[in-house]
Amino acid sequence: MSKSLLELTPVEAVACCAPVTREPLSAEAAERIVPLVKAIADPVRLRLLSLVASHADGEACVCDLNDAFDLSQPTISHHLKLLHQAGLLDREKRGVWVYYRINTAALGDLAGLLGGVTA
Repeated sequence: MSKSLLELTPVEAVACCAPVTREPLSAEAAERIVPLVKAIADPVRLRLLSLVASHADGEACVCDLNDAFDLSQPTISHHLKLLHQAGLLDREKRGVWVYYRINTAALGDLAGLLGGVTA
């Protein structure tokens, strides 16, 4: 079987895995999921994800996000690009601006992977 048929995006890898509270992840599954978890492990990216999710109409333009950070617009765009590449954000170009929207399925899959952990 072709190796390309077995490759999953980080979002697909999370979606196909049982919650970590039900059974241990395999080494292969953990490797596929790491890019998604790494994408939200950065404080700027985690805040960006939250800002986009809580923005009016559930979408935000880069121009709407710059004032929340003491970072340049290219740096903000870089972080948004990484979140998009991980599958956490969808984007749409409108004129010169790019608008970002949360990929709710990806967040739901990530929450499902973590399962109902209780203290």
